[in-house]
Formats: sequence, C-alpha cells, structure tokens
Amino acid sequence: MQYSLLDLAPIGEGQSISQAFANSRDLAQHAEKWGYHRFWLAEHHGMPGIASAATAVVIGNVAEATERIRVGAGGIMLPNHSPLVIAEQFGTLAELYPGRIDLGLGRAPGTDMATAHALRRSHDNGDGFPQDVVDLIRFMGDADPAARIRAVPGEGTHVPVWILGSSLFGAQLAAYLGLPYAFASHFAPAMLAQAAETYRSSFRPSPQLEKPHFMMAIGVFAADTDAAAKYLRTSMILSFARLRTGQPGKFPPPVKDIESLVPASLRASVEEALSCSATGSPETIRRELSALIERYRPDEVMLTGQIHDHAARLHSFDLAAKAMQEIGAEAMV
Repeated sequence: MQYSLLDLAPIGEGQSISQAFANSRDLAQHAEKWGYHRFWLAEHHGMPGIASAATAVVIGNVAEATERIRVGAGGIMLPNHSPLVIAEQFGTLAELYPGRIDLGLGRAPGTDMATAHALRRSHDNGDGFPQDVVDLIRFMGDADPAARIRAVPGEGTHVPVWILGSSLFGAQLAAYLGLPYAFASHFAPAMLAQAAETYRSSFRPSPQLEKPHFMMAIGVFAADTDAAAKYLRTSMILSFARLRTGQPGKFPPPVKDIESLVPASLRASVEEALSCSATGSPETIRRELSALIERYRPDEVMLTGQIHDHAARLHSFDLAAKAMQEIGAEAMV
C-alpha cells in the first residue's frame, strides 16, 4: 500500500516563517528517503500557525528540493481562485517538475469568511465548485489551438486532479467525475465509512481513472514510548482547542498538564475530531494503523501530524514509514 504525507508548514511558537519553510523542505527530503509516495501541502489563510497560504509557491520550493516523490496540494481551495489561474500555476509546476505534481481540490474556503471575502472571489457556498473542477480539468487537458481561453502553461499537462472532502458531497462528485478521492479523516472522521462506500459504489470510470482510488488521512504521533508520543500529541490537542475557541496562534510546544489547559468538554470534542489517528511507540502505531487500514480498506494512506520539535517530527514520520512497510509486508504473506 502506498503511504503519503500531508504537511501544513507549521509555524511553531519561537519559530519563524522562513524556518517553517526550511522544515518542510527537510521533511520532504527525508520522506522521499523513507518511501513516502506523495508530499502534499494544504491551503489555509490568515492562520498564524500555518505557512502554506501560497500553496503553489511552497510546492515548487519542496519539489525543487526533492527528486522523485510526488508533490502536490491537499488541497487547493478552489472557490478562492479562478480555475484558469490554478491551471496556469499547476501547469507551470508540471512543466518544471514533470510527472511529479498532484492537484487536490477542496470546496471550503480554508479560512474565516472575512478573509475569504478579502480573497476577492465570490463565495456561493461552493455551488459553483463542480463546474469549476470540470473547467480546470479542461484547461489542463489536450491543447486546443482554436479554444478562445487557453491555459499556457497548463494545457497538455494533464495534472492528476483529486477531490478532497469530509462529507458525502465530495465523495459523490469524485465518483461522478471518475476522479481519485481523499477523505479528511484526520480532523473530521464522522462520515468516513459512509463516504468511502458512496464513492466506491457510485464510481464511474473516466479518462483519468479506470477504477476508484480512495485515500484516507490518518494522524500519526510516534515516539520511542507510548508516553512520549502522547506528550508530543498535546501540542495538536491544544492547537485544535484554540482554533475551535477562536484563538488560533502559532503551533504550541507540548505540555504536561493538558487537562488544566483545555476544559473536559472541549477536550472530548477535540479528541473525537482527532480520533482517526495512531499514537504511541513503534509497536503501538503499527497496531493502530493496521486496525484502521483493515477497517476502512483504503487504496492509499495519507499520514499527517504536527509536532512542535522538528527532530521529533522527523522521528515520528520515520517510525510511521517503518510501520507502514511492515504492514505492507504482512499483507503480502
């Protein structure tokens, strides 16, 4: 099974934006050595702890620092942009880094509505999203010299397009268009099983894809011991809790007293949102990842997990890669 990595270029407390970019480059270089298939970055705006707002630019930075790993967006929030502009951006990336660029598309704005308005695109609750996806694919399709509107660069690149989502809407659209589908189960797992079934049962083959390809995202926090991994994960719990209470900030370091910092009711809500995850020692994460894969049968797994200390984050994804390799080896026996 292919396993991939989702990064948000996190800006930790005490760290700069330039350091966040350097960390993403370094993580991608290591991920390539560890056998990760893709390295995706996600579009967010107005978030003090996330540096990947200009997603296509950061993708180029990562692609330049690597050689083989696929690099892409997980995703671009298409309602924020003209499909033509995205076709030009990712067409440019595809020409610079042939055969390595992916384009995942999301329907949400990736920010609050005031910031979404400042992005100067109409926001109609995503009603125009399906047509925008179709237009974008057409712009990156075979070149048509007679076309009135052309993406140059873009046309002829056939950049693989994915639909991202956390509800049935994305599953239905991906199935209808015959596109691969990635579910955001790392922070919204409630409809994971239903979305996977809807996508698989409704899928229609397309020029891009003959059969369904379903990816699920899993949070991973790995360390040498269960206790150390749970400690590292407190940064994510605290960050998510602050976001839910309207207090986003830079990504915090781990804490020993998370119970005193996050009220029980809020902590329970955050834990539920982050429940599709594996946390612990190498043995623990292998067991938990295997259980999730056995339950949902994804075609590919996208691992993610923000950890404040860069070295600890590298170690976590290294352990996760080894766990995925062991799971794959066991499945072949």
